[in-house]
Amino acid sequence: MHCPFCGAPDTRVVDSRLLVEGDKIRRRRECVHCNARFTTYEVAELAMPPVVKRDGRREPFLEKKLRTGLMRALEKRPISAEQLEKLILRVKNRVHTSNERELSSQRIGEWVMEELRRLDPVAYVRFASVYRSFEDVNAFQVEIERLQNTLLDPANSG
Repeated sequence: MHCPFCGAPDTRVVDSRLLVEGDKIRRRRECVHCNARFTTYEVAELAMPPVVKRDGRREPFLEKKLRTGLMRALEKRPISAEQLEKLILRVKNRVHTSNERELSSQRIGEWVMEELRRLDPVAYVRFASVYRSFEDVNAFQVEIERLQNTLLDPANSG
């Protein structure tokens, strides 16, 4: 790796640590030319299947879009950054391990809603209202009743 300070082509790893999530490695490096130290992070690059939108368009899976939608649903809710990151990781793992050539945005949305239903019912209803394009108060009521039935009878989670 090139030194970000002097551009020298050779650096050495001084220390490596696995981060808490277990999906990244933090490496402390030192330039053999100028002795400057810097940190790099190593992450596995996973090939994610393209997402097929409702109108038939195909686009790459973007974690940023997933994160934005979740943050909107979780706004002002008592959910930690760690809980959010774990939820995102579970959805990404599910997308990756689906072994599908492409996935519909609806399927991914259902997986997100399953995760939110378990994590925070209010965030779940917020997400569902956008995802399912609620048109009126009755649509909210129907979804809230469905959620209440699921919370009272976990075997009825479909």
